[in-house]
Amino acid sequence: MGLTIGVDIGGTKIAAGVVDEEGNILSTHKVPTPGTPEAIVDAIASAVEGARAGHEIVGVGIGAAGYVNRQRSTVYFAPNIDWRQEPLKEKVEARVKLPVVVENDANAAAWGEYKFGAGKGHRNVICITLGTGLGGGIIIGNKLRRGHFGVAAEFGHIRMVPDGILCGCGSQGCWEQYASGRALVRYAKQRANATPENAEILLSLGDGTPEGIEGKHISMAARQGDLVAVDSYRELARWAGAGLADLASLFDPSAFIVGGGLSDEGELVLDPIRKSYKRWLVGGNWRPVADVIAAQLGNEAGLVGAADLAREPDPIM
Repeated sequence: MGLTIGVDIGGTKIAAGVVDEEGNILSTHKVPTPGTPEAIVDAIASAVEGARAGHEIVGVGIGAAGYVNRQRSTVYFAPNIDWRQEPLKEKVEARVKLPVVVENDANAAAWGEYKFGAGKGHRNVICITLGTGLGGGIIIGNKLRRGHFGVAAEFGHIRMVPDGILCGCGSQGCWEQYASGRALVRYAKQRANATPENAEILLSLGDGTPEGIEGKHISMAARQGDLVAVDSYRELARWAGAGLADLASLFDPSAFIVGGGLSDEGELVLDPIRKSYKRWLVGGNWRPVADVIAAQLGNEAGLVGAADLAREPDPIM
């Protein structure tokens, strides 16, 4: 179909990139993320116009953090932007004069990894993104599965613990409260407060107090053998692996692809996730076990995936 543009809406910047049919990014343009919904629409249009200069573009795919309808046109609800029943496709098309599709950002990242990254060669993969929160995507039979209303794969809000920790979504005990960047920092702060003698390296990297611990400190300390940092990763991995075991019972994929910022830590996080997954997988000693592999595209997965999904036919049958 030719060149398309993918748009990734981040908390501080909006990135648009021209992507070819092999997943290569040919040019990009970034603009700051403004503070109001209407200004964000204008910023998306500005980023698209900046990226498309000198290229013949056939469509635009937008990755939006939120619930997107099955028609890939309207954002039902976005947690970090005041979008409620936002007709994003219509508004952006009016500005850029190109066909536009809107995708959930985690779905877009999952598709990018499946098509051009770690998922190449697989027909059935489940992607999870371990970042500040927890998201994901479902590819079964080489197709992205959005569900009847378009809002499938909100894995982060599966309730893992009844009456557990309050989540930003308003529910309690959601998976992302136990397996995410926020959870990792919470574990480290709790452990450092309880046993500061086991967190000397970790505490030295911040301001010397548990309250000053940041995610980057935990990674650095764990690689130096800090007991609290290592144990915090193990706790996160225990919950992440247990969740994957549940997803295996639902979808039976050949691979789980783990992306998001925490996947950048490689085997520090992946190895204990694999062990936890095998531990909690029903019949795990007697059945085939899906691979648990790191994502390959990094921060570009969502942009590349959104651009490629702009080439996909309308999923409504």
